[in-house]
Amino acid sequence: MNMYRFFLMTVFVFTCVIGSEASVAVAEEAPSMSGNAVSTRDPGIPLDQLELLLKPLTKTELVIEADAWLQILKAKVKQISDAEIAVKKKNEQIAKAEEVADAAKEAKEAAEEARKAKETASREGGLEAAKEAAEAAKEAEKKAAEVKKVAEEVGKAEKQAEADEAIRAATEDALEKAAERAEETDSAHRVPAPEAEADKLDAGVRALKSKNAKEPDKLKEVAEAAKAAASTKAEVKIKLLENVTDLRNERTAMIDLMNVVLNELEKKGGEVEDYRKYVTAVSGIKIDVTDSSAAWMSMVGWLKSEEGGLRWVWNFAKFLLTIAAFYILSLIMGKAVEKMIGTSKRVSTLLRDFLYKAVRRTVIMVGLVMALAALEINIGPVMAVIGAAGFVIAFALQGTLSNFASGIMILMYRPFDVGDIVDAGGVTGRVRSTNLVSTHIRTFDNKSMIVPNNEIWGGVITNSTGTRKRRVDMVFGIGYSDDIAKAQGILEKITNDHELVLKDPEPDIKVHELADSSVNFICRPWVKTADYWTVYWDVTRAVKEEFDRQGVSIPFPQRDVHLYQESLENAAR
Repeated sequence: MNMYRFFLMTVFVFTCVIGSEASVAVAEEAPSMSGNAVSTRDPGIPLDQLELLLKPLTKTELVIEADAWLQILKAKVKQISDAEIAVKKKNEQIAKAEEVADAAKEAKEAAEEARKAKETASREGGLEAAKEAAEAAKEAEKKAAEVKKVAEEVGKAEKQAEADEAIRAATEDALEKAAERAEETDSAHRVPAPEAEADKLDAGVRALKSKNAKEPDKLKEVAEAAKAAASTKAEVKIKLLENVTDLRNERTAMIDLMNVVLNELEKKGGEVEDYRKYVTAVSGIKIDVTDSSAAWMSMVGWLKSEEGGLRWVWNFAKFLLTIAAFYILSLIMGKAVEKMIGTSKRVSTLLRDFLYKAVRRTVIMVGLVMALAALEINIGPVMAVIGAAGFVIAFALQGTLSNFASGIMILMYRPFDVGDIVDAGGVTGRVRSTNLVSTHIRTFDNKSMIVPNNEIWGGVITNSTGTRKRRVDMVFGIGYSDDIAKAQGILEKITNDHELVLKDPEPDIKVHELADSSVNFICRPWVKTADYWTVYWDVTRAVKEEFDRQGVSIPFPQRDVHLYQESLENAAR
C-alpha cells in the first residue's frame, strides 16, 4: 500500500514538472504569435537584412508582416494623394489669383478712362461729353464689381483649402522639407507665407469698398497683391511637386521591402495575389498633361531621383552588362568545349558543332534570364507560363519533336559526319551541316537540300565516304576472238602503274562472265576514298586507249539474223 502511494506521488510530481516546462515554452513562444509585426520597427531596413529577418517566420507570422507593410504603404500612398490634390488646388488658386490680377488691371484702366472722361466733360461741357463720362464711370464701376466678386471667390477658396486638414498638412509638410533642404544647402531663398499674400489681397479688396479711397490706386494695389499671391502659390506648388517626388521615392522603397515579404510568404504557401494587385495599382506615376509645369517637374524629378530614373538607368546598364558578360562567357565556354572534345577521334564534327552551339545558347539563355531579373522583372510567372504552355506546344509540334528525337539519334550513333557523301532520305550529296531538326545536304549539281531528320533516320543511310578505303568496281568487255591473256595483262599493267591505286589490298582482275556479245573482265582496284572518282576515270580512259593501241576490240551488243529461202513447191507441200 505504501509502495502504491509512493508511486502515485512520483507520477504527480513528474506531471507537474513537465507541465511547468511546457508552460514556460509556450510563454516563450507567445510573443512571436502576439500579432505584432517585427519587420516594420525599422521601415528603412536594408533588403538583405529583411530577408534574413523573415526567414525563420511561419506563414501565419508572415501574413501579419504583410498586413503591417500594407498599412505603411497605404499611409504613404495617402500622403502622395493628398500632396497631388494640394497641387491641383494650388493650380486653381493660381488661376483665380491671375484672374483677379487681370480683372483689377482692366478695372484700373476703365477707372482711368472714366476719370479722363469726367475731366473732359467738366472742362468742355456739353451733353455728349457728360453722357460719355457717365458711361465710362458706369463701366468702371462694373469692372470694379467684377474684381470684388472674383476676389471674394478667391477668399472662399482659400478658406476651404485651409479647412481641409489633409491639404493643409500636405502643404505644411512640403514647406517644412523645403526649409530643411534650404538649411542644408545654406540657401537664402525662402518661400513667403501664403497667408501673408492672401491677407494683402484681402486688404486691397476691403479698400475698394471704402468710399473715400482713390479707386485706380487701390485697383493697382489689388493687381499687385494678386500677382504676388499667384507667384507665392506657384512657389508653394513647386515645393509640393518636389515633395511628391520624395514621397514617390519613399513609396518605391517601401514596395521593394513589401515585395521581399510577399516573396517569402509565397515560398511558404501564403496567398499573395491580393497584395500584389494592390502594389501594382499604387505603383508608377501619373502625369497630368494638362499642367505642363507639373508634368515637366514630375518627369525631371523622377529622372533625377535615386528610386526613379537613376535606378532604371542603373538597371538598364546592368541589363546590358549582363548580356555582354554572358555573351563573352558563352564564347569562352563554347571554345573550351570545342577544344576539349576536338582532340577526341570518337566525337564527330556534327556532335562537336552541336555541343558548341548548345553550350553557347544555354549560357546566353541563362544570361538573358539574369538580365531580365536585373530589370526587376519577376521571372517566376514567366517560367510558369512557359511550363504550362509546354504541353500545348509539344502537342502542336509532334512532327518537329519526332525530328528532334531523330536528330539526337543521329548525333549519338554518328552514321555520317560533315563533309561525307551520303544517300539518305532520298537525297544524294555532301553533308554541310545538321541540327536537331534537319540536315543540310548539298547535291552534286549544287542544289541545297534540307532533309528532315525523321526521314533520314527512318530510312537507309548510305555513307560513301564513311571509310578511308574504297574498292572501285569496273567491268571491261572484249570480243570472243580476242586474246584473254593479253587483255588481262593490259588491265593488270594499267592498275599496277597508277600511283593512286593501293598495293594492299591487291587489285582483283578476273574473267568474270561470258556475256552475249563479249567476254567481261572485272577490274577492282582499292583506293583511298578521296581518290575514288579520279582512279575510276583515269583507268577507264587508259583501258580504252591501250585496247585500241594493241588491237583488242571492245564489242558492242549485236545480234546475228539468219535468213533461209525455200522454193514455192516445198512451201506448198
